[in-house]
Amino acid sequence: MSEPTTPAVPPTPPVPLSALLAREDLGLRQIAGPPAPDTVIHWAHTSEMADPYPYLLGGELLLTAGVHVPEAAGAGAYFEDYVSRIVAAGGAALGFGLAPVHDAVPRALVAACEAYGLPLLEVPPRTTFSGVARAVWQLMAQARLAELRRVTEAQQSLAAAASRPDPVPSVLRQLAQRLSAHALLHGPDGTVIASAGRAPVPGTQEALRKLTAVVRPYAGPAGTPREAPTSATDALGDTQLAAYALGGSSGFVLGVATRRREPADHTIASVAAVLLSLLTGEHQSGAGAARSSALVRLLLGAAPAEVAGLLGDGGRWLVVHARPENGTPDPVGATALGAGLGSPLIDLDRDVVRVLVPAGREPVAQPGWTLGVGAPAEPADWPSADAQAARALARARATRAPLVRHDARPGLTELVPRADAEEHARALLAPLAAGPALTETLRTWLSLHGSWDRTAVALDVHRNTVRQRITRCAALLDTDLDDPDVRMELWFALRHH
Repeated sequence: MSEPTTPAVPPTPPVPLSALLAREDLGLRQIAGPPAPDTVIHWAHTSEMADPYPYLLGGELLLTAGVHVPEAAGAGAYFEDYVSRIVAAGGAALGFGLAPVHDAVPRALVAACEAYGLPLLEVPPRTTFSGVARAVWQLMAQARLAELRRVTEAQQSLAAAASRPDPVPSVLRQLAQRLSAHALLHGPDGTVIASAGRAPVPGTQEALRKLTAVVRPYAGPAGTPREAPTSATDALGDTQLAAYALGGSSGFVLGVATRRREPADHTIASVAAVLLSLLTGEHQSGAGAARSSALVRLLLGAAPAEVAGLLGDGGRWLVVHARPENGTPDPVGATALGAGLGSPLIDLDRDVVRVLVPAGREPVAQPGWTLGVGAPAEPADWPSADAQAARALARARATRAPLVRHDARPGLTELVPRADAEEHARALLAPLAAGPALTETLRTWLSLHGSWDRTAVALDVHRNTVRQRITRCAALLDTDLDDPDVRMELWFALRHH
């Protein structure tokens, strides 16, 4: 069997040996080796083999009752060979159980553990090895739960920071606070744009600057971009350094310096890097300033057609309505949806996210979302496209389709002047004018071919409510809704209502 060179520890938080010693129910006592706070355990393993090396992965608390110890071991080389093999395999500590084989821990074993720096624990007769292993797993589960809670709380606070008026400094401050770190944002030219957190030890900023160069992409001799890693780590004495590339080829890099690296630190820093990628992406392209100008001009009375050019990507746009398959939309999810559709123009409502997408970027289904897409429209027709997207989303939810597009093919409506069609629609649907819910129910019911169940799903009401409303519509309009000619005429009117 080949000898391992690097301990293959599991992806779970390790357990400090001091936490295991603090368990009064176990009664463990350290009698040799370095102080417990400096030792961590990744798992527990029981073995009575004279040479446990082939069976260890590294990071274990090895438990033994000394069955393998020969009677003539005494103070000879046996224990030195035994302990040296445990250390060579990456074992974290040794637990020696008293009774029934040995009444006391052999002195030669204590001396060997001291010589090789291996923590040695005395396990009392009342404590079983399975009880020690169970305690290790319990402590690991508690550490994992605490780690997940820490990550969740950090994600929430970072997302809240990104929505503040000064998002970049706020995200850096929140990251520095969560990691007890010094955080730096480096621009494409390597200069420090913003920083937060405690003052770093001398030389930290220069070390981070060099580390950021590792993850910053640059063009090679032939002009082709060089592929660079998305993150890199290093150390400066006791200070742990990390760098994260933002936004692919944008050139912005997040640098983080901490006194110690906790298991969840990388996850938290990665969340901050994603948020900063979105924020710096707008800064890099100048699109954020252009959108701000468009908003200001609209608020000051400009028409949409006058400011549409500031948004770029031509004059025709698609309106997309989206709802998450589970729960209600949140700011982070809405931002991710916009990124998936290729547009930062997002409107987060109570239960629907609206995205304005350039007509040249064809929307595709997004995991976890149901989408409705309107027809391409000029700025003057955006309200109509918005209504089309809303109806397409209702149809998508009713048919359980991930994406439904508005059917914009030319039809009979092109044969009737718009003004005449609208006048006809007002006259025909006048009896329903006092009940907007009736009009919308009739529209949805007709679009779904008279299906009570799918209409109820699309409108989020009970199917009996749909029946009552349709019956009321038939009475107010004094017509037979089962007649296909009547349905066609009503659908024509609703298209122009």
